[in-house]
Amino acid sequence: MEKRNLLFVIPSLSAGGGEKSLVNLLSQIDFTQYDVDLFMLNHDGLFMDFIPTDVRVLPLPETYQLFSKNITKAVKELLMKGKLSLAYNRVIFTLKNKYKKNVSTREQYTWRHLEKSLGRLEKNYDVAIGFLEKTSTYFCVDKVNAAKKIGWVHIDYDKLGMDPKFDIRYFQRLNNIVTVSEECANIFKNRFPSEKNKVEIVYNIVSPTMIHKMAVQDSRDLYNKNNNEIIILSIGRLHFQKGFELAIEACKILVDKGYNIKWNIIGEGEERKKLESIIKLNKLEDHFNLLGLKANPYPYLKQADIYAQTSRFEGKSIAIDEAKILNKPIIVTNFSTAKDQITNGIDGVIAEMNSNSVAEHIEKLIQDEGLRKKLINNLSQLKLGTEGEINKLYGIFSGLDI
Repeated sequence: MEKRNLLFVIPSLSAGGGEKSLVNLLSQIDFTQYDVDLFMLNHDGLFMDFIPTDVRVLPLPETYQLFSKNITKAVKELLMKGKLSLAYNRVIFTLKNKYKKNVSTREQYTWRHLEKSLGRLEKNYDVAIGFLEKTSTYFCVDKVNAAKKIGWVHIDYDKLGMDPKFDIRYFQRLNNIVTVSEECANIFKNRFPSEKNKVEIVYNIVSPTMIHKMAVQDSRDLYNKNNNEIIILSIGRLHFQKGFELAIEACKILVDKGYNIKWNIIGEGEERKKLESIIKLNKLEDHFNLLGLKANPYPYLKQADIYAQTSRFEGKSIAIDEAKILNKPIIVTNFSTAKDQITNGIDGVIAEMNSNSVAEHIEKLIQDEGLRKKLINNLSQLKLGTEGEINKLYGIFSGLDI
């Protein structure tokens, strides 16, 4: 049987749940049946080393390499090469990025300038997958020849502030739209009723075997834990979506009550300076740490006492699934898809989306040993691997009913 040609598109593998989800998915692909290409706009990133060797990373076009330099160099070099139109689009791209406040609409409205630097891929694919919202999907639709095109929505669509009028033109040209949870699917169908018959649900692929193996790769005391110190861990991009200022405020409440806690965040992002200033303002330098990115976060997760997710919105959080696999007491805020992942009081606790409620639920986890043991015991009995989700995807590739 002849192999099928697949293309996955993602801006980068720098960090993030969607990026980790793609790496996990690629590790499960049957390469005896599929030839897999990967197109990215940035070849640096935390997860680059995790790309399977069977995956071919496509080179970046020279025009895009010029376009993506800083504005002065880009315009100068494009003009020297006689690419006047592209130099003009580089200037407009910069201006729109500067003056559009919402990050999501900025990415939408700058696409028509960015895409001028990207030629159409020459190869014909059986299936092309835009693995994240916005640019990945736009590239898949505008720049790829494929018999079947799939878009992937990892989030609660309504929460990022995207312009649905911009996206509908792209969703109409896709064969399928994959979401990562029932709630995400319902939100998407309500927003785009004309496209609801295209929607499929494929859960993020997580492998307990891999996570347990990686969790014991570093046995050092990663937190320099003091006697009776309670270690709380959160994982996520330093972004408004993750609500980390709620975590800092909750930490302050607990410290003021006399709790000996150290709250750590693994992740990086545009809110680092803002969060550092809030930490300093609250004199929490000894209690709240921004650890940056970690290629292997699992030893940190294994050594934590509590996992906390203070998000304003999520699709389906991979970090929560990973904390479940390592049997951590989990607290999450009541974002729209929280109940897709946590049954309150059974495999975690759900707080309201404010710092007082978060602090109150953490305090309960600290004080109530019986509750902690109950959560840990319940988690230890769950079957949490989702490697089988790859079969759903094969079905979508083939056009079968799932």
